[in-house]
Amino acid sequence: MRREGHQAPVRTFMVRALSFAAVCALTLNPVLSPVIASDYRASAAAAGASGGGQLNARFLPLGIGKSIVVDLPRDIKDVLVADPKIANAIVRSAQRAYIIGAAIGMAAYGLRPVVEVQFADYIYPALDQLVSEAARLRYRSAGEFISPITVRSPFGGGIFGGQTHSQSPEGIFTHVSGMKTVIPATPYDAKGLLIAAIEDNDPTIFFEPKRIYNGPFDGYWDRPSQNWSKHPGGEVPTGYYKVELGKANVVRTGEAVTILCYGTMVHVCVATVAEMGVDAEIVDLRTLVPLDIETIEASVKKTGRCLIVHEATRTSGFGSELSALVQERCFYHLEAPIERVTGFDTPYPHSLEWAYFPGPVRIGQALKNLLKDA
Repeated sequence: MRREGHQAPVRTFMVRALSFAAVCALTLNPVLSPVIASDYRASAAAAGASGGGQLNARFLPLGIGKSIVVDLPRDIKDVLVADPKIANAIVRSAQRAYIIGAAIGMAAYGLRPVVEVQFADYIYPALDQLVSEAARLRYRSAGEFISPITVRSPFGGGIFGGQTHSQSPEGIFTHVSGMKTVIPATPYDAKGLLIAAIEDNDPTIFFEPKRIYNGPFDGYWDRPSQNWSKHPGGEVPTGYYKVELGKANVVRTGEAVTILCYGTMVHVCVATVAEMGVDAEIVDLRTLVPLDIETIEASVKKTGRCLIVHEATRTSGFGSELSALVQERCFYHLEAPIERVTGFDTPYPHSLEWAYFPGPVRIGQALKNLLKDA
């Protein structure tokens, strides 16, 4: 029976200037390998498109070197074998629910599962397990059980992925009490936040922006791509460190306007502001829940103007919550209406991706609107 308990320190290592994807993936083994040998009970699982429709989750329990393969019940397999196409679709959907469900059980037993769901667009079959079980377990058991699971999932567009590989569903999870939502914007943050998420006693959704896996993105798809080797956030220290959940990062200080953003949009905003010559303060939220409202409030009260940028659809996107909070806390300091630049209320269009993507043109126009009477 697992209760609030001992957390041994994590020892790890990392190579400098790795891609964002490599940091997220390689952080697991260096972090988990030594801690599995210690009293820190960690485990790993993956649900990827490479599975070819088969359940390919592998868990590494404490002290056991061999993998345990979690598979579908035999009776379900027998029913599905009649139609391979239907079987493939159903198994792909079912595996997410099975993997998350198994992870919740492992967490209650005392492990710290790290689950990967490829991609965020396909996380929906696991919502019942995440929302009704993982997020509620501590409350429902009056603290007797906890659910310290970490779910990694690539999200966002800008990769020519169309409607089924470009979604940003973070707003769904921020609405769920008992669950934390983390979105790193650099390899440095990816490692530190991932370790913090694994050590946290609450379930955490760890969204990884696909567009910046290989390097920061300035919003111009037709320009040469960049890698992380020349970006300060690409330097990943050797050894153990954490980036505290609930602490935003002011990536650029300024006096004219505050820009609230996260993930890929951090880099698009930095590039846009630099090109326009705007004295903007850019706040990378890092975690949406818990939210660093103190940093947000201090920045907006200083600048008097606020722009919110995210890639998710506009209606009920997390920007709506940010706008409400800024209005409630900073109303008498605002010198202009709050502006939002977001995705549109449509599926992510493949042929019109760069019209949908909140790029430099739309962000630039919003900044002009905010500063026209400055």
